[in-house]
Amino acid sequence: MSNQDETPEYRLRKKLPDEVPVTSSAEAVAEKPAEPVVTGRQRLVQGLWPPRVSRAQLIVALLLFGLGFGLAVQVASNSDSGNALRGARQEDLVRILDELDDRSQRLEDEKQGLEKQQQELENSSDQAEEARKQTVEKEKQLGILAGTVAAQGPGITMTIEDTKGTVEADMLLDAIQELRAAGAEAIQVNGVRVVAGTFLTDSGKSVSVDGNKINTPFRFKVIGNPQDLEPALNIPGGVVQTLEKEQATVTVERSDKIVVDALRAAKQPDYARSSGQ
Repeated sequence: MSNQDETPEYRLRKKLPDEVPVTSSAEAVAEKPAEPVVTGRQRLVQGLWPPRVSRAQLIVALLLFGLGFGLAVQVASNSDSGNALRGARQEDLVRILDELDDRSQRLEDEKQGLEKQQQELENSSDQAEEARKQTVEKEKQLGILAGTVAAQGPGITMTIEDTKGTVEADMLLDAIQELRAAGAEAIQVNGVRVVAGTFLTDSGKSVSVDGNKINTPFRFKVIGNPQDLEPALNIPGGVVQTLEKEQATVTVERSDKIVVDALRAAKQPDYARSSGQ
């Protein structure tokens, strides 16, 4: 080993690595391979294919396809009909127009017939309802005359005080007949309803009405026109004067509301029947 090798400078150089040649950045970029450029159309194709379809999207697509197919069929049908009419002869068009007019007339006649039936049904319904109301009203009127229903209305109240016991059944019967002749529609004597078949009899010092014994004072509750009933009782020689001769006291009072609530049971006739049966 020489002295030159032993010098510090020589030892330092010997330890350093070999120098590496430096390349410029431009050369590095040139050596790197270039990436391919992707266009917008290529990106669109990559996004659409392969397709990623969900179940909901598939159902919607099928529905839209069916709707479009139906519209196409309808348009084609209408187009065929229009083409057929455009290609038809004048005689055929006239015949088709006549058939349409006849059909329209038949429909109009059918409409008028249905309207007439509806009107008849409404009228018959109204007539049936009116007949029912009249029947109910007639039933009430007959019930009042028969004494099977209660009644109220204007009338009079006649009270006969017989302290001497001289009033007899025939005197009360004359009073009832006089009231009926004056237009009485409902009469009640001491809680007994007077009807067409009512009879009065003497029962000792009292009077019986249809077998029901009544005592003084005899109170008549009468429904009718008070202006006709009261004068009929007070005519000269009439009911009031006859009772007063027998020392009975008679009081007649008018009223706007008289209630006749004594009822008679409806009796089925034994022999009489309606002539319509």
